[in-house]
Amino acid sequence: MANKKKSKVIRLGNKPTEKEASNLWSGKKFEESSAKVNALLKENQVWNLEDELEVLYQRLANLRHSDPTSPEAQKAIGEWYKMLQRMGNYSMEAFKILGQTYVTDPRFKATFDEYGEGLAVFMRDAMAYFADNAKK
Repeated sequence: MANKKKSKVIRLGNKPTEKEASNLWSGKKFEESSAKVNALLKENQVWNLEDELEVLYQRLANLRHSDPTSPEAQKAIGEWYKMLQRMGNYSMEAFKILGQTYVTDPRFKATFDEYGEGLAVFMRDAMAYFADNAKK
């Protein structure tokens, strides 16, 4: 996949957003996430991960008109959760809050909705259901 076609939703090693992320999440959680991302950068795994993300965004976009609680939607959002775990350490509560951010932060909403109008709302709803129904 050409670099210009890669997703703008998550940019690994994006220095301008690090301060904002640090302010939103507790210091320890942010530091853990930064360490995971830096390890990916050092291992030169970023492009493979971004390709995986792109495929997953497309899959979620194709599901955006379906019920976010459906087994297929929950399987895809579960993969999203696993993908995020590769870059950070999200509790179910944090995962649910992140989904809400996809709708309330206009930058996230606009970027996700580039994949298809309504994707941000679909992901928020699917993430909330996933988090609420996760095995404790």
